[in-house]
Amino acid sequence: MRAWVIRATGGLDQLEIADVPDPADPLEARQVRIALRAAALNRLDLFVVRGLPHEYRYPHILGADGAGVVQAVGAEVRSVRAGDRVMINPGIPDYSCAYCRAGEHSLCVNYGLLGEHRPGTLTQAVLVPEQNVSVIPTLPTPLTWAEAAAFSLVTLTAWRMVVTRAQVRAGETVLVWGIGGGVSLAAMRIAKLKGARVIVTSSSDAKLHEAQKLGADVTLNHCTRKISQEVRALTTKRGADVVIENVGEATWDESLRSLGRGGRLVSCGATTGPKVGFDMRRLFWYQWSIMGSTMGNDAEYREIVRRLGAGELRPIVDRVFPFTEARAAFERLERGEQLGKIAIEIPE
Repeated sequence: MRAWVIRATGGLDQLEIADVPDPADPLEARQVRIALRAAALNRLDLFVVRGLPHEYRYPHILGADGAGVVQAVGAEVRSVRAGDRVMINPGIPDYSCAYCRAGEHSLCVNYGLLGEHRPGTLTQAVLVPEQNVSVIPTLPTPLTWAEAAAFSLVTLTAWRMVVTRAQVRAGETVLVWGIGGGVSLAAMRIAKLKGARVIVTSSSDAKLHEAQKLGADVTLNHCTRKISQEVRALTTKRGADVVIENVGEATWDESLRSLGRGGRLVSCGATTGPKVGFDMRRLFWYQWSIMGSTMGNDAEYREIVRRLGAGELRPIVDRVFPFTEARAAFERLERGEQLGKIAIEIPE
């Protein structure tokens, strides 16, 4: 079958379309084979191409997010059947360790992501556990394949950050950095669902304008405004109750300066670098909570799918590329031009 792969890490020149072996049969008892119809890119995919600190098995198939049609199921699969339209939760635990038994699947000692630790979704078929598959909800305006593919990773990540970790409440002020990205957009929308006042930032006035139309209460260009000063002014010097971070080094100091007493900072990424620091005296004096967050558990995934079915969390797709033009999709992501998710159609 055809797939977008890398045979070494480096730049986007490493991307190539190639023939790869079809996923092996027979299926395991609770395994599902999906004929993919669309994949969606995440910044993670760029990090995979550049190189991450684990052992790759080349050729490595890229892509974490995907949606398609169930082709076959293992003998013990009950929740889906051949012909179902499904989307994939790309975070795969072993479902047996102590963390999994406690319901904390994203803390699994053997946790791995499609496209990073396992063969990805930028191909024609993929095998995943039954627990990682969800039937696409029926909506008055049906989800496109691109929308279904764009849903899982960013929405699950944002839900865990905003709801489970930060426990955002109605009336609180939430600062979200980099509103063009999928996680940031999902976090903004989830915080609004919880009744929060949301301040968002971007370096693009065009993206800020679109974010305002999508529900942002305040928009700030972080290239022309001092974010911490603006947040303090907007909150009568109190500061934000919650800061949603995925940028890292470039924004860390401003994130902390924006955070109010008793505030919570949640981070799921470090796109500009992983090395940050802070004054410990401010940490204990202001009684901050600084939290990490990665993906989510099975219960959280089922909840966001339920919310999608209720019409609350429909994903925002920036642009859809044909399969043969996947490199152009990566280039758009690398330039940071997108507002929402970049998707790639996969032919039958």
